[in-house]
Amino acid sequence: MPRSGRVLVAGESWISQAAHVKGFDAFGSATYETGVGPLRDALVASGFEVDYLPGHEVPERFPEEPDALAPYGAVVLSDIGASSLLLHPRTWVHGLPSPNRLKLLRAYVEGGGGLLMVGGYLSFQGYHGTAGYRGTPVETILPVTLEVFDDREEVPEGFVPEVVSPHAILRDLPPAPPPLLGLNRTTMAPGGQLLLRGAGYPLLAVREVVAGRTAAWTSDIGPHWCPGAFVAWPGYRRLFAQLIAWLVEGTA
Repeated sequence: MPRSGRVLVAGESWISQAAHVKGFDAFGSATYETGVGPLRDALVASGFEVDYLPGHEVPERFPEEPDALAPYGAVVLSDIGASSLLLHPRTWVHGLPSPNRLKLLRAYVEGGGGLLMVGGYLSFQGYHGTAGYRGTPVETILPVTLEVFDDREEVPEGFVPEVVSPHAILRDLPPAPPPLLGLNRTTMAPGGQLLLRGAGYPLLAVREVVAGRTAAWTSDIGPHWCPGAFVAWPGYRRLFAQLIAWLVEGTA
């Protein structure tokens, strides 16, 4: 598979509904929001080309065939559950077969691609286990093993990332990163290398899988687990740029 500085980011969008009650009267409202901005801006500023696929478009538009994934040096899954990849509308609505995109991602990595899973309420196992990656082909290539049920670890008092292993991904990061406020609980998988720990759990782990590479960043890329102070920290851009560079080329 050719190496490429083109990155596909899937997920990181949501629709919020609110009920407003004012005395006798009530009405509803809905807002559409995305959280991809900090990561996308950091990668673009570092020379990567980023294609963004918001969560509501993932079931229909996420690549279904190897040729459609081949142009990407790395794929990022952020706050998007396994069902959104498994259930194309032709299967969910019409009851017709469609490719298993979790198996496709595993084959993509084994063929030389890079995969990063970012933490969130719908990452790893997620809120009440809804993300549902445990036992899937994607879990078999991650550097971490997933819990069975709800894996969110809220740390409102904050924790500072702790360096466990020196690595090119961590090269020249400025000191004193601001605290993070939560992550998904995981344990290390065979073949994984732990780089950063947070709140007693893996925070950043990497793994080489056949010809490709995977990484798990178990906190978020923006609020609330990754607060504005961490996004504004000069090391944020360097960390994620070097992480994606390692996923693409094995160097950072």
